[in-house]
Amino acid sequence: MYKLYSMQRSGNSYKVRLALALLGVPYQAIEVDILSGESRTPEFLSKNPSGQVPLLEVEDGRYLAESNAILWYVTVGTSLAPASRIERAEALQWMFFEQHALEPNIGAAYFWLSLVKGGRDLQTHALEDWMERGYAALQVMENHLKTNAYFAAGQLTIADIALFGYTHVANQCDFDLDAFPAIGAWLRRVQQTPGFISMTCKPQTARSSTDAVASA
Repeated sequence: MYKLYSMQRSGNSYKVRLALALLGVPYQAIEVDILSGESRTPEFLSKNPSGQVPLLEVEDGRYLAESNAILWYVTVGTSLAPASRIERAEALQWMFFEQHALEPNIGAAYFWLSLVKGGRDLQTHALEDWMERGYAALQVMENHLKTNAYFAAGQLTIADIALFGYTHVANQCDFDLDAFPAIGAWLRRVQQTPGFISMTCKPQTARSSTDAVASA
């Protein structure tokens, strides 16, 4: 069984939990509070030197980091991973877009405005750029969704899961999603998918303390 080190309110962590839920894949969830430094301990850094979540233990002592890499790993051979060469490339195209255009802006705004106490004051200098670039990313998505129900292969794939992670919480960090009706309709389609779970849905977890991780 997989062991997934993740943080409940992390959009990147949620992407992996959502994919596993949609596939009905069992796993052991280990909660890591990055805000209190639990991902920077020597023990955790021995598993992932970048000190980030999510982190998937795929077999004893072998770990896979980076949310979109984990998505590919857990979905290969399923309907969530496109089968044809061009559709795989299209899914990757949107997953790369998510990491360079969406996550650094909407993801950063969500982290500092919604998760970090006093984060707005700490990041006043960056907020304007996040908003400008975040809205630009949303417009690219909106334009695509005006004529497409999903982002690749004409169906729900890991491209949608990758983009859903932070898009669905954009309204929690000053972005007005009402201006993007096609995105709104897409968000509802994803949420209506059988097996869907919300970000707040809590799997059975172990704490990431030394004792919990050692016994996980």
